Amino acid sequence: MNAMTRRVVLGSAAVSMVLALSACGQAGGGDGGDKGSRTKIGLLLPENKTARYEALDKPQFEKAVKRACLDCEVVYNNAVSDVVKQKQQFDQLIADGVRVIALGSVDAAKSAGWVKEAHAKGVKVVAYDRAIAGADVYVSHDNYKVGELQGEALLAALGAKAASAQIVMINGDEKDPNAGLFKKGAHTALDGKVGKIAYEASGEWDPKVAGEKMAAAVSSVGKDRIGAVYSANDGMAGGIVTSLENAGIKGIPVGGQDAEIAGIQRIVAGTQTFTIYKSPLELAPKAAEFAVDLLLEVPIRAQTQTDGVPSNLLDPIVVDRNNIQSTVIQDGIYKAADICTEDLAAKCAELGIK
Repeated sequence: MNAMTRRVVLGSAAVSMVLALSACGQAGGGDGGDKGSRTKIGLLLPENKTARYEALDKPQFEKAVKRACLDCEVVYNNAVSDVVKQKQQFDQLIADGVRVIALGSVDAAKSAGWVKEAHAKGVKVVAYDRAIAGADVYVSHDNYKVGELQGEALLAALGAKAASAQIVMINGDEKDPNAGLFKKGAHTALDGKVGKIAYEASGEWDPKVAGEKMAAAVSSVGKDRIGAVYSANDGMAGGIVTSLENAGIKGIPVGGQDAEIAGIQRIVAGTQTFTIYKSPLELAPKAAEFAVDLLLEVPIRAQTQTDGVPSNLLDPIVVDRNNIQSTVIQDGIYKAADICTEDLAAKCAELGIK
């Protein structure tokens, strides 16, 4: 998706939210109810090991809700990968009278049961980034396409070496349905086009675990036989790169996802090859739009359905050394000064990052 298309998407989302704005002040009013709780929208995100949730998704969601509904307030919690904690947070929101919850689930299978409980109490659920069976609406990027793009970018980086290369795959947490989609998409791109997948394991979305799995892969495959590494996200790519450096392995393609600032900096430095940009300028505002619509009982305008749930699936973008300026900087996600620390200044200048 180019910059113009992204602006059109954002513009249409803004228009639909503005249309709801005139009705927003009515939420919770007129019947003697608790206006405070009835204008609150819950946002529950799954973990903080992936930097984007706290740094990007949360503030963008809060800003979009406030633009759409001046009276609305976002009640936020992060589950720090703990499904029991997230269930407590979910139940507390319902007990406090929150009528709409945007839920980035720790465990999608368990969360499906929570949705049923919420519906029984008149509470609507937006499945945020991770699909949940029975949710009222689901907003994410096309996560199968994310995996395909990761695999294709790895093939492009390998070039003529791809056909004989031995690949290490460090996948995401198996409780996250997106991890399975990333993995499936990546295999679609890679299978039959690389020498073989020599080692594959889950890094559990944890940089430390991913680094340990990478060390195990080096021992299993051999340090001189690894051609490239697929990492399901940037956080794990950081642990993987450290493990490779400790093993004396340099110059092989390593891919990631999420366009975290540390991942972008590794791309500038040359230790990571690419990442996948899933713009929070699209994801968070669209989820916020749907949350406000559900609160105001405005009909949902979804593009498609995912397992029977109305859904919007956004387009991911590969980011490498050639388009950092035209993606994450142009979109205002990061400033050049944030990326180009003193030790990266010369390389940033070479890449035209400013």
